[in-house]
Amino acid sequence: MTSSLSPKGSSASMCMPLLAVFRRAVLGTGIVVGVLAVAPRVQAQELRDAYHQAPRDTVSQEVYDGWKQFNLNCARCHGEDVLGTTIAPHLILSLKPDGPINTKELFIQTVCAGRPTKGMPSWCALGMDMDKIQSIYDYVKGRSDAKIGPGRPAVKPTG
Repeated sequence: MTSSLSPKGSSASMCMPLLAVFRRAVLGTGIVVGVLAVAPRVQAQELRDAYHQAPRDTVSQEVYDGWKQFNLNCARCHGEDVLGTTIAPHLILSLKPDGPINTKELFIQTVCAGRPTKGMPSWCALGMDMDKIQSIYDYVKGRSDAKIGPGRPAVKPTG
């Protein structure tokens, strides 16, 4: 008994799936080209939402570096956004004119020497250089003076 169907794997049976794949590829390309042609006419929408806001503050590179160093070295005790914790004080209040650390010199001295009796390490003994301490001061002082809001600041573009 002979079958009128071609054997499996013949060129006739392979032609149909290849043709279908080719049609899908051409159709998909046409849709992409159509979308790209319409896209420039559509106004750009805001990419931010309530949970992913753009940085509100733009700061110098030095202050931004201070923000990074604060978050790497200080935030675990002094809290995110310099707001303090149960472990260490609220530095926004500490750097106010009537606060206990009201000058840059006193801040640098405190960070460099630490407060071993209160559990704060001597950051100079641990290898932190003065440039990093000064940039941390610039960031914390900006937060204390309400010149920098909470959250990650953005670096001012140069040029």
